[in-house]
Amino acid sequence: MAKRKKKAAKSVDEGSQERLSRQVYEKELKALHVELVKLQQWVVAKGLKVCIVFEGRDGAGKGGTIKAITERVSPRIFRVVALPAPTDREKTQMYAQRYLVHMPAAGEVVIFDRSWYNRAGVERVMGFCTEEQTHKFLTVVPLFEKMMVESGIILLKYWLEVSPEEQRRRLEDRINDGRKIWKLSPMDLKSFSRWDEYTRARDEMFAASDSSWAPWFMARSEDKRRVRLNLISHLLKQIPYGDLTRDAAIKLPKRGTLGRYKAAPYPFKIVEERF
Repeated sequence: MAKRKKKAAKSVDEGSQERLSRQVYEKELKALHVELVKLQQWVVAKGLKVCIVFEGRDGAGKGGTIKAITERVSPRIFRVVALPAPTDREKTQMYAQRYLVHMPAAGEVVIFDRSWYNRAGVERVMGFCTEEQTHKFLTVVPLFEKMMVESGIILLKYWLEVSPEEQRRRLEDRINDGRKIWKLSPMDLKSFSRWDEYTRARDEMFAASDSSWAPWFMARSEDKRRVRLNLISHLLKQIPYGDLTRDAAIKLPKRGTLGRYKAAPYPFKIVEERF
C-alpha cells in the first residue's frame, strides 16, 4: 500500500514538469486577457495606482511574461518601464530619483522590467556599486516602498526563478536564433558565470525587502507558458476589481451614406503584395 502511494506521488510530481500545450495555453490566456481588460477599466474608473516590479534571473522570461500581460490592454494605461543604464548625470542623482518620475498616477498600471532592485542585483554582482551602497539601499528600500504604499500605490513585486540548465538553454537559443539575438546583452554574457553570486544577492535582497506591506512573490519559470498563466492569475487576485463591461451596452451606430462620394483618382503608392 505504501509503495503504491509513493509511486503515485512520484507520477504527480513528474506530471507537473510537463510542458503546457500551446492549445491549452492560448485558451487559458484568452480568458485571462478578458479579466485583464476588466481590471484595466476598473483601475481607470476607480483611479487606482498600480506598480508591478519584475525581477529575476537572466533568461527567466520577464519580457515574455510582461508581453503576455500587456498585449491586449491599452499601452496608455499599462505602461512598461525598462530603463537603460544610467547616464553620467543620473549617476550623480539620488539613486531612486530616475525611477520616481515613472510612478503611476491615478488610473495607471506601471510595470517595471527590472527596477530599483538593480542595486541589490546586477550592480552589486558586477561591481557597479560598492558593498556600502548596497547595504544602504537594502536598509532604506523597505521605507521607500512603505512610502509608496502609504501614498496609495498598489505595489506588487515578482521574482522569476529558473534553473541553471534552463537558463543555459534559453541563452544559447538567443545566440542561435536571429529573432532573439537582440535579447542577449553583453551583460548577460558577463553575468552567466556568476550564478552563485546572484543567488547570494537574491537571498540577501529577499531577507531585507520582503516586507508585510510589499512582499516578494516568486514564480517558477521552467515552463514559460505555465509561468505566464500562473503569474497573471496571481496578479488578478491581488487587486479586487469588478466587471464594468456589463454596464456598457455598446452598439454600432448606423453608418452614413455609402457611394455618394467618388474617390479622387490619386496615384497611391501601393505596397507590393508579395504574400
